[in-house]
Amino acid sequence: MCFSQHVRVRIDNRIGRCTGSKHRISDSLKNKTEFDLALAKEQHKQFCSLLRELGLDVIELPPDDELPDSVFVESSAVICNGVALIGKSDDPMRQKEANSMAITLKKELDIPVEVIENPSAQLHGGDVLFTGREFFVGIHNGYTNEDGARAVAMSFPEYPVTPIKVGGTKPLKYYVSMAGPDVLCVSTSEICQEIVKRMEREASFKYQKITLPEEHASNMLYINGTLVHRSPQEILESHKIIKEKIDIPTRNINISEFSQFSSGLTSACILLRRWKSIRSI
Repeated sequence: MCFSQHVRVRIDNRIGRCTGSKHRISDSLKNKTEFDLALAKEQHKQFCSLLRELGLDVIELPPDDELPDSVFVESSAVICNGVALIGKSDDPMRQKEANSMAITLKKELDIPVEVIENPSAQLHGGDVLFTGREFFVGIHNGYTNEDGARAVAMSFPEYPVTPIKVGGTKPLKYYVSMAGPDVLCVSTSEICQEIVKRMEREASFKYQKITLPEEHASNMLYINGTLVHRSPQEILESHKIIKEKIDIPTRNINISEFSQFSSGLTSACILLRRWKSIRSI
């Protein structure tokens, strides 16, 4: 699927590439009650089309029967300033996905890859929020631990890195994402508000916030000056607030099916700048 990345929230001028794997969804998902596989594939196809419309070069990886859930590529890597830090997990399948992503980034896109050597570290890309000024790294069981946060700090020493305890069951970016330069998108949920309070106490910079009533509405993508959010059908009340308070271009897309098993929009892609732009930094 397409992998979208937290890394490019600053979006100066354009984001260059979006890489990911094709519409492969595991039998375990197919067999879920009330899960519409055909609709999920169509929604993912529309998602990739929207990314292209917003100026991205979308790279879709071939399906891999051994990695049936790899459509959710966000966990695999954290990319910033032309360097990819590969995710690390105790889950063998998730780690295999990350290792596969490392090969693609290195061979196909010529991006330098860093692998976490610490055997006790865990790092899930969905836990790493880059604001354009600093990193926040969500800490919670099964996804990312403090050793994983240290790996982010070591790989990107040019930015402050702050570990943030996450009380919920989802990665950090499910609860908090970027809605524009220096703008955090959050929700009124108790879990999200606790996370945001911790972030505001520890942040090296001051951010604006847009607060939405529906927790799952908080996960957005800011791409090339356009804010991408879920469809009005999925976030009816939040959509009203977005229309009232956001004055930049917006696009919405329905991801109701394929997002049932993910954090939302960011989970389906990893964003990175064009290599020419990276080389000129």
